[in-house]
Amino acid sequence: MKIVPRSKVIYSFSSKHKPAAYVKTEEQVLLKTEDAFGGQITDEKHSITALDWSKVDGATGPIFVENALPGDTLVVELLDIKVEGKGIIVTVPSHGILGEKRFRPTTHAVPISNGGIQFDRKVRVKAKPMIGTIGVAPKTGAVPSGSLGRHGGNMDVKDMTAGAKLYLPVFTEGALFAAGDIHAVQADGELCVSSVEVAGEILLKFHVIKNRAPKWPILEKSDSYSVLACGDTLDEAAELAAESAVKAFMRQYNWSFEKAYMFGSLAVNLEISQVVDPKKGVRATVQKDFVALDSFLS
Repeated sequence: MKIVPRSKVIYSFSSKHKPAAYVKTEEQVLLKTEDAFGGQITDEKHSITALDWSKVDGATGPIFVENALPGDTLVVELLDIKVEGKGIIVTVPSHGILGEKRFRPTTHAVPISNGGIQFDRKVRVKAKPMIGTIGVAPKTGAVPSGSLGRHGGNMDVKDMTAGAKLYLPVFTEGALFAAGDIHAVQADGELCVSSVEVAGEILLKFHVIKNRAPKWPILEKSDSYSVLACGDTLDEAAELAAESAVKAFMRQYNWSFEKAYMFGSLAVNLEISQVVDPKKGVRATVQKDFVALDSFLS
């Protein structure tokens, strides 16, 4: 097993980064990750106003995956996600879906134990550890790790949990994969710009599908596939996610656009992933009964 320490952190996805590790397909990899604040906030005495924003939303990596080449699909199998015993939630004035309202910067520390988050003395929430930032190097340039795109990035998809598989288009040799920004639990949207941010560990392994790739990242759960699209607005993100799902039906059944479009009203669920970054995330989820993975690849 390869172990990548949390000191191997990047703050952008780029083909220019030197690999932190080289791995073979099927080889298990353990990523140790810092929380989204880079460990700068450890208790409620620490204010978000003193944060060094250049050290936020880091991802552990990048990892060079053997045999992954441009035009391929990198398959990321999420085997396990472990979190530490305390998480941090913050509010940041002018940020989040309600950012136009007036409110104070606030830090809230929550204990995590026995599979749950103790939000306060009265309210406990079941833990569901997930990965907020996960992706590969884009074709050109550098994308901040706090943003998202076709390469993945800070997608904040609540279903990015142990047992899921993520299919990412490969744009550069070795893919240069990285992941971090674990949340102990997050609801769709991540309304206030933060969830239960926590340090932890991600156990995973890779596969490669040669010479075919999805237009957008695809998340596989036990019973469904989700297209993970983004746009400058929720409307744009929803349109792009829906378009990919409709095209998958066209490939699956050799249907016309019109027929696939109609079926989309019966079989495609549009779900909000996140609303708090400059790019908004929407996923189009389809049950496996209606579509195969191959139909998302071209």
